Amino acid sequence: MPKIRASSVAEHRAMQHAALLDAARSLLDEGGFAALTFPALAERTGLARSSLYEYFASRAAVVEELCAVDLPAWVAEVEDAMGATEDPAQKIAAYVARQLELVGDRRHRVVVAISTGELDTNARERIRAAHGRIVELVVDALSALGHRDPMLVATLVQGMVDAAVRRIEGGADPAEVESATLALVLGGVARVA
Repeated sequence: MPKIRASSVAEHRAMQHAALLDAARSLLDEGGFAALTFPALAERTGLARSSLYEYFASRAAVVEELCAVDLPAWVAEVEDAMGATEDPAQKIAAYVARQLELVGDRRHRVVVAISTGELDTNARERIRAAHGRIVELVVDALSALGHRDPMLVATLVQGMVDAAVRRIEGGADPAEVESATLALVLGGVARVA
Protein backbone atom coordinates (compact mmCIF):
# COMPACT_ATOMS: atom_id res chain seq x y z
CA MET A 1 0.00 0.00 0.00
CA PRO A 2 1.58 3.35 -1.01
CA LYS A 3 2.22 5.88 1.70
CA ILE A 4 0.44 9.22 1.46
CA ARG A 5 2.88 12.07 1.85
CA ALA A 6 2.00 14.62 4.53
CA SER A 7 2.61 17.39 2.00
CA SER A 8 0.02 15.84 -0.35
CA VAL A 9 -2.55 15.81 2.44
CA ALA A 10 -1.70 19.41 3.36
CA GLU A 11 -1.92 20.48 -0.30
CA HIS A 12 -5.28 18.73 -0.69
CA ARG A 13 -6.64 20.39 2.47
CA ALA A 14 -5.40 23.81 1.29
CA MET A 15 -7.06 23.32 -2.10
CA GLN A 16 -10.27 22.14 -0.45
CA HIS A 17 -10.19 25.14 1.93
CA ALA A 18 -9.75 27.53 -1.01
CA ALA A 19 -12.59 25.81 -2.90
CA LEU A 20 -14.86 26.20 0.12
CA LEU A 21 -14.08 29.90 0.39
CA ASP A 22 -14.70 30.37 -3.32
CA ALA A 23 -18.02 28.53 -3.06
CA ALA A 24 -18.95 30.71 -0.06
CA ARG A 25 -18.15 33.83 -2.12
CA SER A 26 -20.38 32.56 -4.93
CA LEU A 27 -23.26 31.81 -2.57
CA LEU A 28 -22.98 35.24 -0.93
CA ASP A 29 -22.73 36.98 -4.30
CA GLU A 30 -25.71 35.13 -5.76
CA GLY A 31 -28.07 35.06 -2.81
CA GLY A 32 -26.80 37.30 -0.03
CA PHE A 33 -26.05 36.34 3.54
CA ALA A 34 -29.04 34.01 3.85
CA ALA A 35 -27.70 31.86 0.99
CA LEU A 36 -24.54 30.94 2.89
CA THR A 37 -25.57 27.74 4.65
CA PHE A 38 -23.66 24.55 5.26
CA PRO A 39 -26.08 22.48 3.15
CA ALA A 40 -25.64 24.90 0.23
CA LEU A 41 -21.89 24.96 0.72
CA ALA A 42 -21.78 21.16 0.79
CA GLU A 43 -23.88 20.95 -2.37
CA ARG A 44 -21.77 23.57 -4.15
CA THR A 45 -18.47 21.82 -3.33
CA GLY A 46 -19.60 18.19 -3.50
CA LEU A 47 -18.46 17.56 0.06
CA ALA A 48 -20.51 15.86 2.70
CA ARG A 49 -21.98 18.36 5.12
CA SER A 50 -20.15 16.65 7.99
CA SER A 51 -16.84 17.18 6.14
CA LEU A 52 -17.33 20.94 6.21
CA TYR A 53 -16.85 20.89 9.96
CA GLU A 54 -13.27 19.73 9.40
CA TYR A 55 -12.64 23.16 7.87
CA PHE A 56 -15.09 25.47 9.61
CA ALA A 57 -16.89 25.17 12.94
CA SER A 58 -19.78 27.39 11.82
CA ARG A 59 -21.07 29.81 9.23
CA ALA A 60 -19.56 32.59 11.37
CA ALA A 61 -16.14 30.91 10.97
CA VAL A 62 -16.57 30.93 7.18
CA VAL A 63 -17.47 34.63 7.26
CA GLU A 64 -14.54 35.42 9.52
CA GLU A 65 -12.15 33.60 7.19
CA LEU A 66 -13.53 35.46 4.16
CA CYS A 67 -12.95 38.73 6.01
CA ALA A 68 -9.42 37.65 6.92
CA VAL A 69 -8.58 36.82 3.30
CA ASP A 70 -10.56 39.28 1.17
CA LEU A 71 -10.44 42.52 3.12
CA PRO A 72 -6.62 42.75 3.28
CA ALA A 73 -6.51 41.96 -0.46
CA TRP A 74 -8.93 44.84 -1.08
CA VAL A 75 -6.77 47.23 0.96
CA ALA A 76 -3.64 46.05 -0.87
CA GLU A 77 -5.22 46.81 -4.25
CA VAL A 78 -6.03 50.37 -3.20
CA GLU A 79 -2.54 50.76 -1.74
CA ASP A 80 -0.94 49.45 -4.95
CA ALA A 81 -2.92 51.94 -7.03
CA MET A 82 -1.77 54.77 -4.78
CA GLY A 83 1.83 53.56 -4.97
CA ALA A 84 1.92 54.15 -8.71
CA THR A 85 2.54 57.88 -8.17
CA GLU A 86 4.49 60.13 -5.81
CA ASP A 87 2.20 63.15 -6.25
CA PRO A 88 -0.06 63.48 -3.17
CA ALA A 89 -3.09 64.70 -5.14
CA GLN A 90 -2.72 61.83 -7.61
CA LYS A 91 -2.45 59.40 -4.68
CA ILE A 92 -5.79 60.70 -3.43
CA ALA A 93 -7.27 60.37 -6.92
CA ALA A 94 -6.01 56.78 -7.12
CA TYR A 95 -7.46 56.10 -3.66
CA VAL A 96 -10.91 57.22 -4.76
CA ALA A 97 -10.82 55.75 -8.26
CA ARG A 98 -9.60 52.30 -7.27
CA GLN A 99 -12.23 51.89 -4.57
CA LEU A 100 -14.96 52.86 -7.01
CA GLU A 101 -13.57 50.50 -9.66
CA LEU A 102 -13.68 47.67 -7.14
CA VAL A 103 -17.43 48.12 -6.56
CA GLY A 104 -18.12 45.73 -9.43
CA ASP A 105 -15.67 43.17 -8.04
CA ARG A 106 -17.27 40.05 -6.58
CA ARG A 107 -15.29 40.49 -3.35
CA HIS A 108 -17.03 43.83 -2.79
CA ARG A 109 -20.45 42.33 -3.33
CA VAL A 110 -19.51 39.56 -0.91
CA VAL A 111 -18.47 42.08 1.77
CA VAL A 112 -21.76 43.92 1.25
CA ALA A 113 -23.66 40.63 1.59
CA ILE A 114 -21.70 39.74 4.72
CA SER A 115 -22.39 43.11 6.30
CA THR A 116 -26.15 42.54 6.03
CA GLY A 117 -25.99 39.44 8.20
CA GLU A 118 -25.65 38.94 11.89
CA LEU A 119 -21.91 38.80 12.44
CA ASP A 120 -19.93 37.71 15.41
CA THR A 121 -17.55 40.12 17.11
CA ASN A 122 -14.45 38.83 15.29
CA ALA A 123 -15.94 39.33 11.83
CA ARG A 124 -17.21 42.82 12.72
CA GLU A 125 -13.76 43.71 14.10
CA ARG A 126 -12.04 42.53 10.92
CA ILE A 127 -14.39 44.65 8.80
CA ARG A 128 -13.86 47.67 11.06
CA ALA A 129 -10.07 47.21 11.01
CA ALA A 130 -9.98 46.93 7.21
CA HIS A 131 -12.15 50.02 6.87
CA GLY A 132 -9.82 51.86 9.25
CA ARG A 133 -6.80 50.70 7.25
CA ILE A 134 -8.40 52.02 4.05
CA VAL A 135 -8.84 55.46 5.64
CA GLU A 136 -5.26 55.43 6.94
CA LEU A 137 -3.94 54.94 3.41
CA VAL A 138 -4.80 58.50 2.43
CA VAL A 139 -3.60 60.27 5.60
CA ASP A 140 0.01 60.71 4.43
CA ALA A 141 -1.07 62.20 1.11
CA LEU A 142 -3.32 64.68 2.94
CA SER A 143 -0.47 65.54 5.31
CA ALA A 144 1.79 66.19 2.32
CA LEU A 145 -0.84 68.62 1.01
CA GLY A 146 -0.65 70.54 4.30
CA HIS A 147 -3.84 69.48 6.08
CA ARG A 148 -3.70 70.16 9.82
CA ASP A 149 -6.00 67.26 10.68
CA PRO A 150 -5.41 64.69 7.93
CA MET A 151 -7.29 61.92 9.75
CA LEU A 152 -10.44 64.03 9.89
CA VAL A 153 -10.14 64.90 6.21
CA ALA A 154 -9.38 61.26 5.34
CA THR A 155 -12.55 60.19 7.14
CA LEU A 156 -14.56 62.79 5.21
CA VAL A 157 -13.01 61.70 1.91
CA GLN A 158 -13.92 58.09 2.70
CA GLY A 159 -17.45 59.23 3.49
CA MET A 160 -17.68 60.64 -0.03
CA VAL A 161 -16.32 57.38 -1.44
CA ASP A 162 -18.88 55.41 0.58
CA ALA A 163 -21.69 57.65 -0.74
CA ALA A 164 -20.40 57.15 -4.30
CA VAL A 165 -20.32 53.39 -3.76
CA ARG A 166 -23.96 53.42 -2.67
CA ARG A 167 -24.91 55.41 -5.82
CA ILE A 168 -23.12 52.91 -8.06
CA GLU A 169 -24.75 49.99 -6.24
CA GLY A 170 -28.08 51.75 -6.73
CA GLY A 171 -27.64 51.71 -10.50
CA ALA A 172 -25.99 55.06 -11.27
CA ASP A 173 -23.46 55.22 -14.10
CA PRO A 174 -20.10 54.30 -12.51
CA ALA A 175 -18.11 56.60 -14.81
CA GLU A 176 -20.30 59.60 -13.97
CA VAL A 177 -20.19 58.87 -10.26
CA GLU A 178 -16.41 58.46 -10.33
CA SER A 179 -15.93 61.69 -12.27
CA ALA A 180 -18.15 63.69 -9.90
CA THR A 181 -16.58 62.16 -6.81
CA LEU A 182 -13.05 62.83 -8.01
CA ALA A 183 -13.94 66.45 -8.82
CA LEU A 184 -15.47 66.99 -5.38
CA VAL A 185 -12.73 65.22 -3.45
CA LEU A 186 -9.80 66.75 -5.31
CA GLY A 187 -11.36 70.21 -5.33
CA GLY A 188 -12.17 69.91 -1.66
CA VAL A 189 -8.78 68.70 -0.48
CA ALA A 190 -7.04 71.39 -2.51
CA ARG A 191 -9.19 74.19 -1.04
CA VAL A 192 -8.92 72.97 2.57
CA ALA A 193 -5.14 72.75 2.27
